Amino acid sequence: MKVFGASTLFSHSGSWTCRACLHKQKRNVAKQANYASQAGRFAGNAGRRKAATLVAASGTAGGAVAFFTDDVKYGYGAAERSGRVLTALGISVNDYRVALKETGTEDEQAAALKACHKRCAERVLRVCEQNGSIFIKLGQHLSSMNYLLPVEWTQTFIPLQDHCPVSSYESVQEMFLKDTGYPITNLFDHFDEQPIGSASLAQVHIATMKDTGQKVAVKVQHPALEQWVPLDMALTRFSFATLKYVFPDYDLTWLSDEMEFSLPQELDFALEGQNANRAKAYFKNFKDAPLVIPSVMWGMKRILVMEYLAGHRLDDLQFLDSNKIDRDEVSAALARIFNEMIFGDGAPLHCDPHGGNLAIRKNGTSRRFNFDIILYDHGLYREIPKQTQRDYAKLWLAVIDANEKNMRKYAREVAGITDEQFPLFASAITGRDYRVVTKSVVSTRSDHEKDEITDAFGGDLLQQLVKLLGSVPRIILLILKTNDLTRSLDENLHTRQGPMRTFMILARYCSRTVFEEQMEIIGQHGSILWPRNLLRLVGAWTSYMRVELKLSLYESYLSLRRALGFSAVAVPAL
Repeated sequence: MKVFGASTLFSHSGSWTCRACLHKQKRNVAKQANYASQAGRFAGNAGRRKAATLVAASGTAGGAVAFFTDDVKYGYGAAERSGRVLTALGISVNDYRVALKETGTEDEQAAALKACHKRCAERVLRVCEQNGSIFIKLGQHLSSMNYLLPVEWTQTFIPLQDHCPVSSYESVQEMFLKDTGYPITNLFDHFDEQPIGSASLAQVHIATMKDTGQKVAVKVQHPALEQWVPLDMALTRFSFATLKYVFPDYDLTWLSDEMEFSLPQELDFALEGQNANRAKAYFKNFKDAPLVIPSVMWGMKRILVMEYLAGHRLDDLQFLDSNKIDRDEVSAALARIFNEMIFGDGAPLHCDPHGGNLAIRKNGTSRRFNFDIILYDHGLYREIPKQTQRDYAKLWLAVIDANEKNMRKYAREVAGITDEQFPLFASAITGRDYRVVTKSVVSTRSDHEKDEITDAFGGDLLQQLVKLLGSVPRIILLILKTNDLTRSLDENLHTRQGPMRTFMILARYCSRTVFEEQMEIIGQHGSILWPRNLLRLVGAWTSYMRVELKLSLYESYLSLRRALGFSAVAVPAL
């Protein structure tokens, strides 16, 4: 029996829509998603009303006691959760106050601060694990912010990437009945009681569709989130506001602001279904990378049924090598996918591309690629404004060409970066020492450079970086996050060519974006046959083809070196 289908819930046409339109669609989807549920419950409403009348008639006191008991349970749980957060917050604030007043040598002060970082991180980790809910999500986000937080914090929160709470099968059954009006057995021939994976907001079960017998992945939201998200968001806002009040130079309220903006979207699985279908449609004819996105069968606010696609982690080097999957080709495919998302015309940007949301599988039928990259979790997408794409492209062309003057110019245009802020911003977007950025950013990062960057961001530069990231546009923060996560994925592949090929792919996208802008400007000034426009066209085409030709020749050269077993060499200036 079909409850509702993808054609009803997720139908769309045309290009990628703006955020305002998505909000309208979201309201419509919610109505559609409730359609079958309401229809299924309608017949049972009369019976429930009769039952309620009988309960009231048989003794309102008993009903009041039951309601009071539930209310007391919630109040106790809320007090317990709040107490954990406020206690950890108060102790940590005092801990930092003491550590920052530490006297002694410079090394002793640094050691005291590092020890304080570690104590506070472990204290907050325990709260995240005990409270669960969105605190797990917050902890996972903090663990990936190695461009901002001291290593003692990011390393401490790594366990949250793989150890997430699991909701009981009984609670999942209750949620299905509440949301769809049907028991699980009415919708699926088989439904595994144990999830194959659990994340901060949801878990995934394998099931078999009742009508078709198709094997599917059923993503279900943790039922407890509905009860605790409002309180937990309030606690998160209060915590960051308190830190800003006590330590004004370390304003991280933009983190809670971003979380408050994005979390409702991530908790709406009907919207996630729309995002998945749009991304799948956009990349359907994308031939430069073997990207696979699971098809969506149907979905509601807390339930999403998708095509079951399994794979291995991208950093499973043993799997790659045993199946003769070239790591360099995997790295290049990732670069093409995410650069297409950033620079593609009307492309959707996946804003959470961490290792758990990507998988790889063997493909024995494709002529060009012998693997597929699977992209999961489409809850959080953004659209990058056209002018931001163009300014960002010019910024990266300047970075790759080590042109500091243009770097500063386009950093100002894309993110409002001043000359004083620029060295820090350049290091943040590239993950490199500023001295390297002004020479050749395409060289491989050494362990020594990584340690220097980590120490610098964990010390004197942290305060400046916090202020900087709090002032740049939100979309730039998301692009930085995407860059940081994909850079980490690429480094974990341990490719022979290092970052050089990925930088060349980036340069291609940037060059194309700038050329398209120049063509648009020429078109605004009349026919291209006019002498002045013709000269502009020749100049734009020459600049574009100069980069294209140089990169094509160099990529062929690298391929030959790779085939002969030689290591990578530096990329030439553009």
